[in-house]
Amino acid sequence: MGSGIPELLDKKHHDRSDIMALLQCREEEAPLLFRKAASVRDRYVGTHVYLRGLIEYSNICGKNCLYCGVRRDNVRIDRYTLTREEVLEAAMTAYNLSFGSIAIQSGENSSKVFVDTIEELVRTIREMTDGKLGITLSLGEQSRETYQRWFDAGAHRYLLRIEASSEALYRRVHPDDDMHRYHRRLECLKVIQETGYQTGTGVMVGLPFQTMGDLADDIIFMRDFDIDMCGMGPFIEHTDTPLGERGTDNLFLKERFNLTLRMIAILRIIMKDINIVASTAMQTIDPAGREKAISCGANVVMPNLTPARYRAGYQIYEGKPGYREINESNVSGLNLDLIPGMSLGLGTWGDTPHFGRRINAR
Repeated sequence: MGSGIPELLDKKHHDRSDIMALLQCREEEAPLLFRKAASVRDRYVGTHVYLRGLIEYSNICGKNCLYCGVRRDNVRIDRYTLTREEVLEAAMTAYNLSFGSIAIQSGENSSKVFVDTIEELVRTIREMTDGKLGITLSLGEQSRETYQRWFDAGAHRYLLRIEASSEALYRRVHPDDDMHRYHRRLECLKVIQETGYQTGTGVMVGLPFQTMGDLADDIIFMRDFDIDMCGMGPFIEHTDTPLGERGTDNLFLKERFNLTLRMIAILRIIMKDINIVASTAMQTIDPAGREKAISCGANVVMPNLTPARYRAGYQIYEGKPGYREINESNVSGLNLDLIPGMSLGLGTWGDTPHFGRRINAR
């Protein structure tokens, strides 16, 4: 199957069978794929790695996803919500370290208090940083009105991972109830895009029941939805969840890791000018995982700025690296020696060229 990889990489357009072939290329041919993806990234979005300071606002979640450690029914974790002061302090840390952007993430909550608080925090952070600190939100499914309010307050990116673009697979990893509807999530993604956000989504690689065809379709889904940014990573079990109660399947962790590298590379080749995150989950499996993802075409990392005492409570999966306090001599946490030619894009939002192109094409 792998004999035509160089020819495939030279193609201008790739169909589903091309994507399947690239996903399943021989191990010795994978470096060709990775080098091609890195060169596409360099040409279309540049050689900077952009930083998004991650603030895990709350682990209180109304959802009960079968894979997630902060799911509603997990009674083994201490629930928390950061205070206003803690959020603002973390945001100012990002600003003072020239991160350029922050990402506020949380368990899913649509209460009036939650919506009002996020709006006020976004507005305040914008004012405190004179509009210079970019703000990404990853706060789940909300109403059109809520998305608009947060956008008007000053947030300009929104990440809502579809997790599995196959409706059948989505149903197998979520409870069958009105809180977990595939089409509701899809509709929220459309509303986010219509509101004017730079729109991001992503999937888990290596889910139970997932096929190679599902992964190829995930890439096609992201291409056809015309996303501006992607955050995807390997599925890692959490023992306090229905999909992880038997513990981590270590035999397949490396396989998921390598598949994720291929997914990043193929997505970069197909969606040349989007932003792609090198996820923390990659570092969980391999200490140099994020650097390897960047070598395959990723261009964004998310150093954790959540106050250290809360981080153990935000274990979506097990083994998540417990970052030390941000070390000002290495704000990204990356070993740039492992990714020659790349440098940090400090003090800039690091917007994707794709977003500008998409908006101008309207």
